[in-house]
Amino acid sequence: MKKTDQLTDSTFYIMAALTKPRHGYAIMNLIEETTNGIITIGPASMYTIIKKLLKQEWIYLYDGSDSRRKTYLLTEKGREVFEEDLKVRKLMIQLADTGLKEVQE
Repeated sequence: MKKTDQLTDSTFYIMAALTKPRHGYAIMNLIEETTNGIITIGPASMYTIIKKLLKQEWIYLYDGSDSRRKTYLLTEKGREVFEEDLKVRKLMIQLADTGLKEVQE
């Protein structure tokens, strides 16, 4: 990932969910529950993104105990990419908060 590249929101949410081993349905549920239903990612979008993340080696197929479900987890490289993107998003939030406070003054 280049310095100027940012993750899409959907990719960001999926990577955030994969800081612990999770299967597809658990990823979708976590995102929906955490955002109080504001953000939902459908199965087609999610599995397209998962396929891309696997190809980039940002996640891997985690060897879990449930053989019926594929479980995924961030790789070290994926964690680094996620952390960098998180830093940029925090700066964006800080800029937005500062701008809104200035408007109210």
